[in-house]
Amino acid sequence: MSFLRVYKKSNDGGLVFREAWFDEDYGQFVVNHGTVGHQSTTQDSKNVTAEAAESLMDAFAAQCAEDGYAELPPGEQSWVVAQYALKTAAGGDRDRYLEDKAKRTITEYFAWRGLGTVEKTEFVPHKLNIYVMAPDAAKAVTGLKVCLREAKLDYTKLSIGVAPHNNLAAVKQKHPLPAKTAFSLN
Repeated sequence: MSFLRVYKKSNDGGLVFREAWFDEDYGQFVVNHGTVGHQSTTQDSKNVTAEAAESLMDAFAAQCAEDGYAELPPGEQSWVVAQYALKTAAGGDRDRYLEDKAKRTITEYFAWRGLGTVEKTEFVPHKLNIYVMAPDAAKAVTGLKVCLREAKLDYTKLSIGVAPHNNLAAVKQKHPLPAKTAFSLN
C-alpha cells in the first residue's frame, strides 16, 4: 500500500494535514484531510488500477507541495507513550489482548485525526508500553485519553508520558497528574 501524509501550519497557527493512500486489495485511492486532532474529511476513488494510483499519488504530492504541505521529520515530532500497569511481570493472555486492542484502537483513532502513528509496543516488567510518534504531543495525549476510555480499555491502569523524539529517556508523565511516581519506561 502506498501512503503519504503531510502537514502545515494553518493561518491561525494550528496544524493541518493531508494524506493519501492506495489500497490494492480494494482498488481504492483515498484522500483524507483535516485539522490535527479533529475528525477528518475523506474522499475516495474506486476501481483504480495500480498505474492510475501512481499518477494520482504523484499529482497529490505535487499539489500538497504547491500548497505548502511537507512531511514532518521525526525531529519535529514527539514520542507519546501510553503505558498500562500489569498484574504480572511478563504479562499474560489478557495483557496480549489489551496490547492488540489498544494498538488497533489508537491506530484507527489517530489515523482519522492526523495525530500520529503507533511505532511499536513492548512488554517490560509489570508494564505494557505503546509508543506513538506524534506531530502535536498535547493533542495526542488528549486523543489517547479519549480513545482508550471510549474503548473501555482499563483506563485506571493507564499512564501517559511525553518525550522529545531525540531523547526518549527524558520522558515526562502527562497523565494522570500530579504524577505520584516518576514515569519509567523500564
